[in-house]
Amino acid sequence: MQITVRLFGSIREATGAKELPVSLDEGASLADLQALLAADHPPIEAMAGKLRISVNMEIVRGNPSLADGDEVAFLPPVAGGQDALCTLSDVALDVGAVVKRVIGPDAGGIVTFVGAVRNASRGHDIRHLEYEAYEGMAEQEMTEICAEAAAKWPGTRVAVAHRTGHLEIGDLAVVVAAAAPHRGEAFDACRYTIDTLKERVPIWKKEVATDGEYWVEDTP
Repeated sequence: MQITVRLFGSIREATGAKELPVSLDEGASLADLQALLAADHPPIEAMAGKLRISVNMEIVRGNPSLADGDEVAFLPPVAGGQDALCTLSDVALDVGAVVKRVIGPDAGGIVTFVGAVRNASRGHDIRHLEYEAYEGMAEQEMTEICAEAAAKWPGTRVAVAHRTGHLEIGDLAVVVAAAAPHRGEAFDACRYTIDTLKERVPIWKKEVATDGEYWVEDTP
């Protein structure tokens, strides 16, 4: 059977491949796939304890069996979807456009968080950033986070837009907009969304500095 393996961030860079076609015996498991890949690609074995793995865009645990045509993604640690609330973009973000996704007559409070590229990070002088995302899964995960926020603070609507590709100093990297009947819920939902996004959404950031370049995931 044929499996498609997708790689991201530092592991993609280390292996030199975004996508790998792999042939496996019928009934092979995820562990069989990992063992086969590790033999040819040491970076996969080296990062095994840090990786999350998805099969057909669903995070899996344990050692599930694979089927012909499955897409398996190896996801390094990370540093949208329904009704177009959550989107990825390779062009400049429009804060007002994201706010329009959540605004309504019931919204007494609208809160936005805007993340921009700064010129320094952890003692390095930054030249530019590069963002890479697992498209499809990233939008899906952002949408789920927005739904969680809406469940925690009823009456709240949240939308997210995130950049991919090359970003210069001052470019907007992410916009989160939260609308609620009252400002307190809007503030809380906005904070929850951006904090959870940074933990769970498969988007990776590479910092290109005057003294080198590195993925944020593997930099102290």
